Amino acid sequence: MVQTFDTIYRSGFVVNQDGVGLRDVGVTDGRIAAVGNLGSASAGEIVDATGLHILPGVVDSQVHFREPGLEHKEDLESGSRSAVLGGVTAVFEMPNTKPLTTSAETLEDKVRRGRHRMHCDFAFWVGGTRDNAHDVAELERLPGAAGIKVFMGSSTGDLLVEDDEGVRSILKNTRRRTAFHSEDEFRLREREGLRVAGDPSSHPVWRDEIAALKCTERLVRIARETRARIHVLHISTAEEIDFLKEHKDVASCEATPHHLTLEASQYGTLGTLIQMNPPVRDARHRDGVWTGITQGIIDVLGSDHAPHTLEEKSKPYPASPSGMTGVQTLVPIMLDHINAGRMSIERFVDLTSHGPNRLFGMARKGRIAVGYDADLTIVDMKRRETITNAQVGSKAGWTPYDGKIVTGWPVGTIIRGRKVMWEGEIVTPSQGEPVLFGEALPQGR
Repeated sequence: MVQTFDTIYRSGFVVNQDGVGLRDVGVTDGRIAAVGNLGSASAGEIVDATGLHILPGVVDSQVHFREPGLEHKEDLESGSRSAVLGGVTAVFEMPNTKPLTTSAETLEDKVRRGRHRMHCDFAFWVGGTRDNAHDVAELERLPGAAGIKVFMGSSTGDLLVEDDEGVRSILKNTRRRTAFHSEDEFRLREREGLRVAGDPSSHPVWRDEIAALKCTERLVRIARETRARIHVLHISTAEEIDFLKEHKDVASCEATPHHLTLEASQYGTLGTLIQMNPPVRDARHRDGVWTGITQGIIDVLGSDHAPHTLEEKSKPYPASPSGMTGVQTLVPIMLDHINAGRMSIERFVDLTSHGPNRLFGMARKGRIAVGYDADLTIVDMKRRETITNAQVGSKAGWTPYDGKIVTGWPVGTIIRGRKVMWEGEIVTPSQGEPVLFGEALPQGR
């Protein structure tokens, strides 16, 4: 009997648990139904993927899409448009909106806003605070929740829990892995006078490597005391890599493309466009984060897409806000690193698909395997393109990589079997749905 599928992606280099191999992928009812040689099968649509690599859908587990309250910078529709244009199939969005995402009601509001308006699938981090510390065990298991996120260092927005007791009150109640912005707020306050007006290169002097390391050391100690699982976001220092390699039993960690690509000498040309929290630092730290990639210490990649308008970014430092666009450039920037020999494509898949699946317990996402959602990122590893501001789907309309030539480009974004983006065009109306998690599955499933 001839096998029949809704769609077959034929003759692509599939990257999955078997490594890289020339295979077909059969899709039925939005899920992967077969992987292998499907030459004798039929389908309603056959997509020729000859010469292309078929990856599990890329998950960006740290984005700021600014809705509600800051929609002049970004909203859920525009941010997710940027995501799928860049080959990203699912995002975890951050809680520092207005109002803050710190309650069941504000989370439910975001899920309602996102459903079938966002182009990709989604989950939302819930902000951990002193006020909701007793409720986090329930909040982290609500539909659409990625988990709890805590800011130990001040950044965009009003979420801040800087003291050990405040962090302890949250971690003793969590059961899922809790994410942290780890910069020591007390040291940041002491060093504010080191900021030089009009000079963004003083940003990493103010928010130095000791502020990051000191906070991460505190965080790991509290995690051990409370027997909690933690996830340290946007690692930016070589010292944190050296420290965290000894604590992988409790702490996972994330790297960003900008901390792997940019370095402090570029403040002279890019200025506040590369002003981030934690900062872009000198080449020693960039190389240290790469050590975390090559040695397997880093668990996932996240873009920390945090858009601001060019008008806002053009304010003289330190009045300029920290943050840059990134969700759309995550895939091409990292594919370029692969082509430069800095990492393998299998490691990239581990960081952007298998890693999020393992750490956060996504249900049916993160692998090209039978029974999983047919989320695929299809890339041309040989294509040379120039990243430009004109390509940016974000409302912000700019990227710090404007003019950068890269080798490797996303050509297709497939979500639950639907071709959402193909060759730079969004070809399907938005139908984003909340990501399901094994630790928070709804009853009856």
